[in-house]
Amino acid sequence: MKNNNKGFTLIELIMVTIILGILAAVAVPRYMGAVSNSEAAAEAATVAALQSAVESYANQKYLETGRYSYPDNPFDYVEVDGYDDNEDAPTADGMWVLGNGDDDGTMNVKHQRRDDNVYKWSYNPSDLTDLDGDDRGANVGLQVQNPGPGKTIVVINAKRKKSDDDVDDGGTGF
Repeated sequence: MKNNNKGFTLIELIMVTIILGILAAVAVPRYMGAVSNSEAAAEAATVAALQSAVESYANQKYLETGRYSYPDNPFDYVEVDGYDDNEDAPTADGMWVLGNGDDDGTMNVKHQRRDDNVYKWSYNPSDLTDLDGDDRGANVGLQVQNPGPGKTIVVINAKRKKSDDDVDDGGTGF
């Protein structure tokens, strides 16, 4: 009688499973890091677009009125996917909001990433300069240009918001 067993032995199947487990253990953290890096790059591009739009608005105002000023809402001049002007805090992944800030007029641009971490940048359209013809405040994530006495603000640039039960490293989103 001819023994014609076609298939894999138990040892071969266990070895393949172990190799796949090792590959997954290496690949998943690298993938999560790549996702996080791409979200940070997209945030940086959006913030740069907001900064540019605010400066363009200020230059246009100077040409029209002879005075620089910043808009009350920088999102009015840039189309940003996920922006919601009805909320003060992001409630969904990819959501951007312009939240209320301090008593000095500083507001916070906030973005929620896929891992549920919320990052924020400061913005202040109020007149914080001490120059004639310059009524600019503090652009998104930047300090005041030519500040008047006592008119500097605490700059927030891509700061992760922490809650009481948050972990220091931000977690993995799982």
